[in-house]
Parts: sequence; C-alpha cells; structure tokens
Amino acid sequence: MSRSALIAAKQMRMYSARPAARDATGHPKVTIQTIKKLYAEQKPIAMMTAYDYPTSVACDRAGIDMVLVGDSLAMVALGHDDTSQVTMDEMIHHSKAVARGSRSPFIVTDLPFGSYQSDERTAVENAIRMVKEGRAEAVKLEAGRRAASKIEAIVRGAGIPVVGHIGLTPQTAVALGGFRVQGKSLGSAQSLVDDALALQESGCFAMVLEAMPSLVAETITRLLRVPTIGIGAGSATSGQVLVLSDMVGLFDRFTPKFCQSFGDLGPRMVDAVEEYKKDVRKGAFPVEGVHTYAMPAAAEERWRAYVQQQFGLELGGLKHEGAVESTVQV
Repeated sequence: MSRSALIAAKQMRMYSARPAARDATGHPKVTIQTIKKLYAEQKPIAMMTAYDYPTSVACDRAGIDMVLVGDSLAMVALGHDDTSQVTMDEMIHHSKAVARGSRSPFIVTDLPFGSYQSDERTAVENAIRMVKEGRAEAVKLEAGRRAASKIEAIVRGAGIPVVGHIGLTPQTAVALGGFRVQGKSLGSAQSLVDDALALQESGCFAMVLEAMPSLVAETITRLLRVPTIGIGAGSATSGQVLVLSDMVGLFDRFTPKFCQSFGDLGPRMVDAVEEYKKDVRKGAFPVEGVHTYAMPAAAEERWRAYVQQQFGLELGGLKHEGAVESTVQV
C-alpha cells in the first residue's frame, strides 16, 4: 500500500456511510472514534433527534455530536398515537433526509418496531437497509438482553455499529404498563443492569438510558465501558438526548417531565401563519414591486396592449416604473 493510501486509511473512521470530512460550518466530522474520545475525556456527549432536512441542518449548524433519527417521529412528525406504527420504509425516508442535512454529526437511526424482533437474519437485513438506503451510520435497537443475539449478528456479522436502548422503550410501552419510569424497585433496577451488561457484551458501542431513577442510571454508567446517553435518566450519564420537537415547543400533546424547554416555536409558528392569513385577506400580501416579478419595460407595454386588444382587459398591477426586475428564472 502506498504512503498516500496509508494516510487515507488512517483518516477513515470506523464504519462509515461517508468519509471523514469537515462540513461547511467548520465542525469536524464526528466519528465513533470522536465519541470514544469524548467518553474517555469525560466530556458530556450532546445528542439530538432530527426528522427531516431542516431539523438536521439546525443540529449540524449547532455542532451537535450525534443526531438520532428516532422512531418518535411517528408521533411528533407523522401524528400517530405511539411509535410502534412507523414503518421501515418511513424510517428510511426520514433518515435519508436527515443525512442530506447533517455533515458533521454522527447519524444514528432507530430500527422500528417489527423490523428486528423476529430473528437475526431479519434484523441484519433491515440494519443493512438502514445504512445502505437510509444513509445511517449506526442503528439503534430498543430492547434488553432478549435482543442480544440480534445485536451481535448486526455488529459482528454485518459490521454495523449499534446503539442499545433500555429502560422505558416506547416501542413496547404497552407491555411496560404505559410510558412509565422503569427501575424503581430493587428487582427491576437489577434487571436494567443485567440488560445493560448483556448489550455491552453483544457489541453496542453506546447505550440510551430512558426514564429511570438517576441512581440506577449512574450505576449502569459506572459499570459499563461504553458511553451512556440519558433521556430522563439524570446527570450522571455520559451524555444527553432530547426530542427536538419537545424542547422547542413544536409538539404540544404532552411534555415529558424530563424535557426542559429551550424554545417556544409552536405558538410563534401559529402567530406567523395567522399574520399571513390576515395579510392575504386584506390584500396586504403580496406587495407589487416587492414580492413580484416585472417584465422589461418594452415587453410590458406590448403585453398590455396585446391583452387589451385581444381580450378587452385593462391590466392593473404595478407599472414598470418603480418595479424591480427579477433575475430569478421561473
């Protein structure tokens, strides 16, 4: 292998849908090695959900470490009552859109309910689809030790990085008695520890801990050799993740206790749409000469004369004088 090839190989990150690079914002591309370095240096990891190109670009510009294309999009983007109704094709569709906007963050996409539970072969095939078609760089599975064999098949069989997810697992919330905190008793807390250790041994490079007592999350974090990403799991985890629509006020059906508001975009969006409607009603939008395109002066005069002669219409609108001639091609 040539010297240049060796250098290029060293710069490649562990399993990637895209090579390491620096995005337009100047943020370096986050890789698994970056995440491991943050973990080793005990620097909290910032993960955020994104569901489409605009939310992905926002995360990219903000310098988020990891973007999660979560199946929570079933509720906050598609309007379903729970996350179990989103399909594999829908997750791939949203993952592709996120990948177009995220140049710096490391992209993790959920495998949806029903796409990995049946057997190892199905789990591997759908993980491959999510990377190949959805442009994900890793997949996340909501399951405890019962899914250990599937995770191992994905990681060691297909070479695809996996993020585990234990605690409250929304895909199976019905079996858990609803959206409830997990690990509040000694037995259930020990079960979560057993799940975490089993998933680590199966090959997970990181783990989401959702809706569990802080002490349980701290115990798991200190026992594991991989980063933990908390959501409603206290401050002792290796990082945090929130649902973007929750934290900026775009989803108002309910707000989890663990979610802090960092913005109130929902009401502001409604206000903007109401103002638009009012301006349309009273004829204040669009403004001729500001939001409109003009014809060249000679062409305008010829068109006015032609329309009057051909159709008997006296056209209104802004005369060419004062109009802004557009260079936009339509």
